[in-house]
Amino acid sequence: MAAVAVDRNLFPDGLKTTGQHPPLPEYIAPFEKYPKEITGPTVWKAEDFRDNPEKWTHWFTSEELEELSRTADEFIAKGTPLTGISKENFPLPKLSKLLTDLREDLLNGKGFILFKGLPVKEWGNHKSAVAYMGLGTYLGYFVSQNGKGHVLGHVKDLGEDSTQIDKVRIYRTNARQFFHADDADIVGLLCIAKALEGGESDVVSSHHVYNTLYKERPDVVKTLTEPNWYFDRKGETSKGQEEYIKTQVFYLEKGDNPRVYVKWDPYYVRSLTRFSDKGIIPPLSPAQEEALQVLEETCQRLSLHMILDIGDIQFLANSHVLHARTAYKDYPPPAPRRHLMRLWLATPEDEGGWKLPFWDSNEKKRGGIQVDDTPPKAPLDAE
Repeated sequence: MAAVAVDRNLFPDGLKTTGQHPPLPEYIAPFEKYPKEITGPTVWKAEDFRDNPEKWTHWFTSEELEELSRTADEFIAKGTPLTGISKENFPLPKLSKLLTDLREDLLNGKGFILFKGLPVKEWGNHKSAVAYMGLGTYLGYFVSQNGKGHVLGHVKDLGEDSTQIDKVRIYRTNARQFFHADDADIVGLLCIAKALEGGESDVVSSHHVYNTLYKERPDVVKTLTEPNWYFDRKGETSKGQEEYIKTQVFYLEKGDNPRVYVKWDPYYVRSLTRFSDKGIIPPLSPAQEEALQVLEETCQRLSLHMILDIGDIQFLANSHVLHARTAYKDYPPPAPRRHLMRLWLATPEDEGGWKLPFWDSNEKKRGGIQVDDTPPKAPLDAE
């Protein structure tokens, strides 16, 4: 069957995201191979940053905003669609140095940053999205975030029922999001509109969580390393795929001196009762139920709290940072609902990304969610 021709002006990085996968059997390591303690810059404590926002925030300077504004205007004038943004057609000669350093710190350092001061009200949603996605091209490659192919996602309450966790993605509701990692190397959130109350952000070093658990509850760490966890696909499947993935929560990278990689979202674990009730997959064991609870409580205890204001951009690495969101309540109409624009970015192995135990570790658009041949889309609002 001939390969589909891809218009590189529309999709410079190719058409398809590689999607979600179980680990390759040869890279599943026994608990005994895992470190007793993780050291280095990926291990941080909330108290290191709580009273020192200058260590994790960057206010855009007038010069940086001028460069971003000019480049965004030039990009829009050419009529290229949002899916067509790339480093090549979004030059940022001054900001690129900062973004190169930031990418290194995201992947191999503390793993998060908060940019402040993007003038989203002045620029409007289209220009803000262009500038935001343009910044993103310096950190990774856009991957699809859902079955619709959205490479520009929207975190917004669409009135969906948050209790229907086997069907509903929680980012489309106003419910609490427990500590989790997304299916991409880096996630970005740009705040367009705030809630009346709640919707606040928490981040935690999963390596600090790991060290703490190893001291306090090594049995929980062992449970989290076992390859007998099932993660739901929530119906976002391609033809012939199973509705779930059998996997782990903690992994080791491939090769020498492997780091501990985390993949976790309790909503995707708890939503599988439609299969376990029928005996198709095993239900969560008592040890898994306890591990799930202990992991969440430990994340809450060790986390750094932050509030995203309008024009703020949070970037963080899913490999070694877990993030959460408090439940929220929107302003009554006609005020706009809380709205964050979201990016999922991939960083392949040969471009400095983590050496993941999956077949697609060196694919440009690794991870994400891909349904059949759905092409990338970048809508300017939730749909």
